[in-house]
Amino acid sequence: MKLKSAFMPYVCCGDPSTEFTIKLVEKLVSSGADAVELGIPFSDPIADGKTIQAASARSLNNGMTPKKAIEIIQKLRENGIGVPLIVMTYYNIIYANGGEKFIKSIKEAGANAIIVPDVPLEESEELHRQCEGNDVDLVYLVTPNCDDERLKKIAEKSKGFLYAVAVLGITGTRENVRPEALELIKRAKKVTTLPLVVGFGVSNANQAKEYMKAGAEGIIVGSKIVDIYSKYLENEEKALSEIAKFTKEIKGAIDTKI
Repeated sequence: MKLKSAFMPYVCCGDPSTEFTIKLVEKLVSSGADAVELGIPFSDPIADGKTIQAASARSLNNGMTPKKAIEIIQKLRENGIGVPLIVMTYYNIIYANGGEKFIKSIKEAGANAIIVPDVPLEESEELHRQCEGNDVDLVYLVTPNCDDERLKKIAEKSKGFLYAVAVLGITGTRENVRPEALELIKRAKKVTTLPLVVGFGVSNANQAKEYMKAGAEGIIVGSKIVDIYSKYLENEEKALSEIAKFTKEIKGAIDTKI
């Protein structure tokens, strides 16, 4: 994946429906998104805050399954979506669906990469082999409390890009950019040539611009996307219109970071 000045929104598959997820991704991409992180919902999303937990719960209650989420990826590709699609899910989903079989299935559907936040570096060898064997990039996460040695080890393993977690804790919107997040970007840039993409807590254009000025190559926004469209679940047209507006604001900030 070639990511530079990239906006990568997170979408929870099936929230509130398969049909809306497909329309949402299409609207995000047509409004400027450079890649999309597709969340396969899990009943115990330990890395996620209340907003994405609520999205996952709505999705599961409406019958979303890993198989249906993979079908969404395939449908998006059939509909002409050409940007990188990155699956985000928890290891229990992968394990329960047969590890190698699951990774192969997301590749065949059209996914480029996967993020699995609950698999630490020391326990990732099997998953790493499965991804490598199926040409799926396994994206690792680094946090502000990683020391330089561990940061280097994780960066050496990650493929596609390196995911810099801007805040300690769970996902969710934040008001301010933390100095330790900016420091993490600078430290990571010293140990990897991979694109560095920042997520967790990013919720507005000013934050996105600040992270890009610090050296990031991309921005992930999840909870804010869910916050926006969940206000208009009964008015699909309004939901998609507001998403388009927000996407253009973030993309504009990323492209004019200096």
